[in-house]
Amino acid sequence: MRPEHLDLLACPQCRSDLRLHPDALIADGRVETGRLECTRCHQHFPIQRFIPRFVPSENYAAGFGFEWLQHARTQYDSYTGVPVSEKRFFEETRWPRQLHGERILEVGCGSGRFTEQAARTGAMIVSIDYSVAVEACYASNGHLPNVLVAQGDIYRLPVRHDFFDRLFCFGVLQHTPRPAEAFLALPPHLKPGGWLAVDVYKRNDTLRGHIGKLFGTKYFVRPLTRRMAPERLYRCVNTYVRTMWPLARLIHRIPKIGRWLNWRLLIADYRDVYPLSEKHLLEWAILDTFDMLSPRYDFPQTLETVRQWFAQAGLIEVDVHFGYNGIEGRGRRPLS
Repeated sequence: MRPEHLDLLACPQCRSDLRLHPDALIADGRVETGRLECTRCHQHFPIQRFIPRFVPSENYAAGFGFEWLQHARTQYDSYTGVPVSEKRFFEETRWPRQLHGERILEVGCGSGRFTEQAARTGAMIVSIDYSVAVEACYASNGHLPNVLVAQGDIYRLPVRHDFFDRLFCFGVLQHTPRPAEAFLALPPHLKPGGWLAVDVYKRNDTLRGHIGKLFGTKYFVRPLTRRMAPERLYRCVNTYVRTMWPLARLIHRIPKIGRWLNWRLLIADYRDVYPLSEKHLLEWAILDTFDMLSPRYDFPQTLETVRQWFAQAGLIEVDVHFGYNGIEGRGRRPLS
């Protein structure tokens, strides 16, 4: 973080201002190590490796931290040369590409693939993640003057209320212990009139959905895999996907059901979905297969439930429908 970023943060406990302790080590205009102190409750929060930390490093998102440190650049457009993240970011948010003078809060930055896109709008971006994935995000985006990366809890975000022009939360809510509560923690940080964009895995409660679940393998093996140490699970996934990859290429050629079969075989198959090279398709397969199996929590939602969340939050101009990641939703905080 930079000293001038202090105005973007707030005590997650009492929402008061924070001050930088005089013993902070500042290098090239950025705070490398130090402490933040709440001006009201006097709680201290460390700054480590340029990142303010508001949660313990070990938490239920440890698997995600491991995942994104292993695949720090895998999903970056600047790495693949294909605008997958750019396309998703702007299609899912429906925000303008130029947002100079605005402030955007990103909740659940992971490795920072969408941080990169948000930063290009010219807005001031505050990117927060619960896991040590913030290390990967900072490595790729922390040098930018309009990006602040922090480690914090979605239920007690270390930022101000009534402060941000826009907020997005992609790929996060289904992996929290209490998704509805996590969602409802987001809108208070928006200014009146501010815009919110989120997504969440979809749950299909129709007969077809229940039949499909019977043939699914992800939720059959997750009771075992989510309890495995991330390092051990990743070794298993890496070996399995690489071994199965030649067969997966052949299976994909089966008309209509090839890609479906690969996903049932726990191979994240993005052929004909994203125009990636063979190398990048394999990296994405390893990453997303691990991502399917490792999270401690995985709570898909129905359209009706997500619409209820928006209604409970009092948001207006609501648009909730099937889309990226299963269900995507947008809304706006009322002006008064």
